[in-house]
Amino acid sequence: MAAEKTEKKLKPSREALRLRARARNKKPSFVRAESWKYDRFSLSWRRPRGLDNKIRRKIKGWPPGCSTGYKGPKIARGLHPSGFREVMVFNVEDLSKIDANTQAARIAHTVGKRKRALIIAEAKKLNIKILNVKVSAVPEKKEGGEDAEGEEIEQAEEEAEAEAKEAPEGEEHTEEAEETVAEEEKPKKAKKPKKSTPKQDTIEDKEGEEKQ
Repeated sequence: MAAEKTEKKLKPSREALRLRARARNKKPSFVRAESWKYDRFSLSWRRPRGLDNKIRRKIKGWPPGCSTGYKGPKIARGLHPSGFREVMVFNVEDLSKIDANTQAARIAHTVGKRKRALIIAEAKKLNIKILNVKVSAVPEKKEGGEDAEGEEIEQAEEEAEAEAKEAPEGEEHTEEAEETVAEEEKPKKAKKPKKSTPKQDTIEDKEGEEKQ
């Protein structure tokens, strides 16, 4: 029997990632000098440059500073978190230089949409992983979207018309008729007598005296 052809499987260096994680756990947390003293300083590392800085002088009792002695293992240096080594790709021809088992492609930001689509299509054929591919999810349309809503509205209108026709003549009444009936049923408010102001009283008294 002829041996069946097996597809190439991506084999990132898991052992190198394990070594790097183990070395990272042993490293101290490098913090900015006196960031624990002042709120305006962030904890992110900044290289101390002062003449009297204790961390730069490596004085005992002060936190350690970054140095080359804390480098990670050489096997894992430069690896992507997925375990592949990055290779910059500018065109379709660059994909032929990539080893699909250990390397992954990163498309340069200067590449246009048309060439990017060709690179992605070719990478799928060669089973090469691309690190900076953004998949835009297109929202699926609901079954019977706007058409279904329009049909439901039409059915509701037809049902309302049928109910109006079936109703007897004596019971037919509109909203305007209801409003007029409600207004007639309301009790009429008695008019309040107008209050006379002191100025009006004085004017009326003067007019009466003149007539006399």
